[in-house]
Amino acid sequence: MKITGARTEPFAAIRKRALVRAGAQVAVREVSAPDSAAFLGLSETDLTPKVIEALQTLMTEIEDLRSEVSALKLRLNEAQNLADMDALTPALNRRAFLREMKRVAAFAQRYGSPASVVFFDLDGFKWVNDRFGHAAGDQALKAVAKRLLNNVRESDIVGRMGGDEFAVLLAQADRETALTKARALADAVMGAPVEFGEWSAPLHISYGVREIEPGADPEVALAEADAAMFLRKRKTAVA
Repeated sequence: MKITGARTEPFAAIRKRALVRAGAQVAVREVSAPDSAAFLGLSETDLTPKVIEALQTLMTEIEDLRSEVSALKLRLNEAQNLADMDALTPALNRRAFLREMKRVAAFAQRYGSPASVVFFDLDGFKWVNDRFGHAAGDQALKAVAKRLLNNVRESDIVGRMGGDEFAVLLAQADRETALTKARALADAVMGAPVEFGEWSAPLHISYGVREIEPGADPEVALAEADAAMFLRKRKTAVA
């Protein structure tokens, strides 16, 4: 995202222009003092009415610059947050989720704090798209993300890995704790059908859990959670 609107003129040029406009021919020295005259290296004899007017203009310019810098920082933070979000759902995208996994793995390595990742995959999602259309499928994906987000702690992270796959990063959770939470999250997702106008469709979801070892590679841990999900789904299908 390109951010525009900031002043590109150097501060020194703004200061020089203000002084020249006032007709002040003074040597500017760097002097550290609380007042603007000392800051610009001006003596009392230099402070003619025009110079004082120029100083007031200069200080206004400085305040304007400060305001613009603050506004740019805010816009930059907003842009960074948008870059982390999934394009369709209110969950993080895969890149941002893996970054958070890396951070949690480093924390676990340093402090010995447990953490786990749960990998979710919607069962039979193609049927929703084929039966109701892709708009309905998008609505179902949004519903899954919202239900996951509504049932985790603020310290937990929900991400969409792509297609109909989601993942949840559970802080302060070993494997057994994560398995219990994964079952609860699956129940929350499947607890009610998704409505499409006059139609509705039930959601079915499978999950796999992997405890994150200290310093683990996020991609590897996520892949192992995915593999655990696949094994669980296959056992359920056989049963």
